[in-house]
Amino acid sequence: MKRLLHLSDLHFGRDRPELLRPLVETVNRLEPDLVAISGDLTQRATEAQFRAAAAFVDALKPPVLVVPGNHDVPLHNLYVRLVKPWKRYRRWFGRDLEPCWENDEMIVVGANTVNPLAWQQGWFRSRSLARIRRSFAAEERRVRVVVVHHPMEHTPEDTKELMRGAQRAIDELADCGADVILSGHLHTWRVAPFAEVAGRGVVLQVHAGTGLSTRVRGEPNDFNLLEVGPDRIHVERHTAQEDASGFRLAETRTFRGGAGRWALAAEEPQPESRNGRA
Repeated sequence: MKRLLHLSDLHFGRDRPELLRPLVETVNRLEPDLVAISGDLTQRATEAQFRAAAAFVDALKPPVLVVPGNHDVPLHNLYVRLVKPWKRYRRWFGRDLEPCWENDEMIVVGANTVNPLAWQQGWFRSRSLARIRRSFAAEERRVRVVVVHHPMEHTPEDTKELMRGAQRAIDELADCGADVILSGHLHTWRVAPFAEVAGRGVVLQVHAGTGLSTRVRGEPNDFNLLEVGPDRIHVERHTAQEDASGFRLAETRTFRGGAGRWALAAEEPQPESRNGRA
């Protein structure tokens, strides 16, 4: 089993400084094979906020894969947002907005779903889907993971607009054998399979809340830890303790299946308050 840690919506510039060190220490203690950050590293895409986000990433010992979120392009400077939206992001996190990482058990592909023209609403581009298809084309053994900022499915309680091209993306990702989609944006936690898509597959959606932001929307700051294998995916939700001294294991979900078809396993006893490695 390989371990994939999923963080999202750090929002440096509107973060909780008292949680920064506990989060870094917890991530490093858990020793995942990869940390995936699904966007919104900053609050307003300023140089100072990107510098703080880069320092956080540098403090993490595992390799890190990052995709941008809508807050990572300037909001108020319309010229920069329309003409050079990625200039600051690329200065601190590299030119590749859709990075890829792989090992012997999983392949993780990032997709940039940010639309600078419609700042908050996302957009799953056709070229991103084509790139994911190519990356997954020869995969039959490894678990296939996609990292995006915007979710492709909302609940009735979600007030933000659904990403453009969401249903098409679900259809195509199921068709090309995607197993897991990691996302953020809504600052709420959710882990569940998408509905089966025309008999082709059942993709697991994993939403993280916010790792560090003060905008918690009624939920604690959190992150996900996934243990990934060819026929089993175990998801742990780790939440910040009330005194901000650390993070505890709060909820778990186990899914069984494989090859793009996942179902929730039998109910497991939920953990008591725990810290560190599960």
